[in-house]
Amino acid sequence: MLYKLYTRRLRRQLKDLPLPQHVAIVMDGNRRWARNAGYDDARIGHRFGAKHLEQFLQWCADADIRCVTAWVASADNLRKRDSAEVDYLMELTETVLADHVRRDHRWRLHVAGQLDLLPDSTAHALKEAVELTRDRGDAGELTLAIGYSGRLEVVDAIRAVLDEAAANGRSMDEVADGLTEEDISRHLYVPGLPEPELVIRTSGELRMSDFMLWQGTRSDIEFCDLYWPAFREVDLLRALRTYGRRRLKRSR
Repeated sequence: MLYKLYTRRLRRQLKDLPLPQHVAIVMDGNRRWARNAGYDDARIGHRFGAKHLEQFLQWCADADIRCVTAWVASADNLRKRDSAEVDYLMELTETVLADHVRRDHRWRLHVAGQLDLLPDSTAHALKEAVELTRDRGDAGELTLAIGYSGRLEVVDAIRAVLDEAAANGRSMDEVADGLTEEDISRHLYVPGLPEPELVIRTSGELRMSDFMLWQGTRSDIEFCDLYWPAFREVDLLRALRTYGRRRLKRSR
């Protein structure tokens, strides 16, 4: 009862505050949450974490947040983690994340990352979900960052700029003289979306870890000590309240 009352109080406090249009979430701490909960198999933490994203999206929809980016796995995760753990995470991506987006008509799916790092079945499931949700007219924008690296995204964007210039017969001198931020932005993995005004990272880590380095340069960052599966609606609402108060103060 107290939790419900506090939740309602936080929602009321948000009514007079500016809210972010785009929230990015670093869903960190699944394995540590599983160990602390007494599970011997860390993969259980990944299952709880994948299912928890469904709740997070519900909370975002309730708060009228129309654009969400969720970091599922970095490129380093896929290269360096135990193969059995990575295989399980890919299975969850197919059977939980992609399946949820197919069923939840409030979201249109985008994928950011190097899909060639994923198993064929995972890449296919994500591409299929992207196509299925493409024409959802009034849906919000959900991006799953998987096989993702912020540095490599910028490198890939610059490479795409150069490839485009070569195809149009432009010289390297012309490209260098005319290169703009907009040129790079329109070649990012998911161009056209608003930059995230708020980035939330769970698990108590105080670093960005190669996440949205280009897009997040102006973002407010909120670090939360809770592991991702333990992250609650009140934690999101408090992050939104902190963001709103900061923005309101800066606008005065």
